[in-house]
Amino acid sequence: QLQLVESGGGLVQPGGSLRLSCAAFGFTFRFGAIGWFRQAPGKEREGVSCISSSASSTNYADSVKGRFTISRDNAKNTAYLQMNSLKPEDTAVYYCAFGPICTMKASDYKYWGQGTQVTVSS
Repeated sequence: QLQLVESGGGLVQPGGSLRLSCAAFGFTFRFGAIGWFRQAPGKEREGVSCISSSASSTNYADSVKGRFTISRDNAKNTAYLQMNSLKPEDTAVYYCAFGPICTMKASDYKYWGQGTQVTVSS
């Protein structure tokens, strides 16, 4: 059964850091791209970052460039999102998704995790 499981969310103060993980089960992780998305209350889901199957290509939303770093370890079937210099506006549920190519469009991804809450507050 194909499954994506996010972890690593939590409560952090502004300026702090978190590392999210996305573990894949039941499919060949290395043959697809991973996207990270987030959704804040009352807002649409937005693309945060993506990484291609071989990690040769990455993309970031302008709002997180220079602060977030996406990576993957295909041997461990896991992708990561390192988030530094967190701001209150980063507060959202973060989702990872699996799809054929690295894009920032949610509709391009077929498989999704259940999400992990990130709250940035003092």
